[in-house]
Amino acid sequence: MGTVEACKDLTISSSTSRTETINGNHEFRITGYSLNKGMGIGKYVQSETFVVGGYEWAIYFYPDGKSPEDNASYASLFIALASDGTDVRALFELTLVDQSGKNTHKVHSHFGRTLESGPYSLKYRGSMWGFKRFFKRSMLETSDYLKDDCLLIRCRVGVVRSQTEGPKTYSITVPPSDMGQHFGQLLESGKGTDVKFEVNGEIFSAHKLVLAARSPVFKAQLLGPMKDNDTECIEIEDMEAPVFKALLHFIYWDVIPDMEELVGQNSKGACTLIAQHLLAAADRYALERLRLICEAKLCEDVIINTVATTLALAEQHQCFQLKAVCLKYISMPENLKAVMQTDGFRHLKDSCPSVLSELLQYVARVGEHSAIVGSGKDSFLDGCDVNGRRVKQRFR
Repeated sequence: MGTVEACKDLTISSSTSRTETINGNHEFRITGYSLNKGMGIGKYVQSETFVVGGYEWAIYFYPDGKSPEDNASYASLFIALASDGTDVRALFELTLVDQSGKNTHKVHSHFGRTLESGPYSLKYRGSMWGFKRFFKRSMLETSDYLKDDCLLIRCRVGVVRSQTEGPKTYSITVPPSDMGQHFGQLLESGKGTDVKFEVNGEIFSAHKLVLAARSPVFKAQLLGPMKDNDTECIEIEDMEAPVFKALLHFIYWDVIPDMEELVGQNSKGACTLIAQHLLAAADRYALERLRLICEAKLCEDVIINTVATTLALAEQHQCFQLKAVCLKYISMPENLKAVMQTDGFRHLKDSCPSVLSELLQYVARVGEHSAIVGSGKDSFLDGCDVNGRRVKQRFR
């Protein structure tokens, strides 16, 4: 009798490791270069932090050099990890821009070439990559890199990310939530409304349960033990009708309406005014998400004529991020004088006098060309030598 051999299918599993760089760029302009000379060895000017690959970074320029042994003969330039991270692997590029138009930039780059030991690893917040002897000062000050007492530095960071993927046996696309559309259509239909509001002579109908679910203030007013006995028509004081309309729109749709359509005019100033009032309304009814949306919009719309009013509003409603943006904008030398001549600034002095002392501090920092620096583990003290090798962190 012959032997029957069973044939078995051999199933081979597989996976793929993908490694790529998440790239980002930052441009750092240093004006008043000659005023920074002589600030001292180891002293620096710092760029704003910027985010690449989920980490914060900053550029550090030392006009008199970073190392005492160079006797202030060289300017130093570094890129630093400005947020918490462990063994962050990255590629770097530092470019000193030739401002003559000849494009003879001074570039140090890891991109586009093979690295003998792979990408550089930054061990902790404050780790740096760069050059103690980036440029000889005597040559820099007579070069085309310096124009109108200004230097322009460009930085590129590529954070290395790896992930392993297995085979996908199926894929089902899940549509985004449409709950807001359903509630919004309910508001527009007017069906089932059980409460009315009068705002500046205009009547708005709504649903108690929806308002109570979205706002703890409305919940207390409409359903709580201290609820209004007469909720057939509640009068809203100290608010314009378009602002209350926008408030209801957000409560139901979870997005703010088109501001230009709401005010009926194509005016940035009118839209900013509505956003200011809507922020106050969001704070009044404890709608935190709406408050943050208004903060973000007002940050984008900061201009000379409105910034002082926005700053007063940010102070009154404890919008700390918006307040910082306004203070920084006003303190810039090219903006300060013009802002001080606006009606909004006069209102700021009367309504929020304590903010003026904070503004003076910002102005002083800008005038002294100083950088805000942390201490301890938050300081950026780690460095690399001219060959890019890491140097042990030193505390001064």
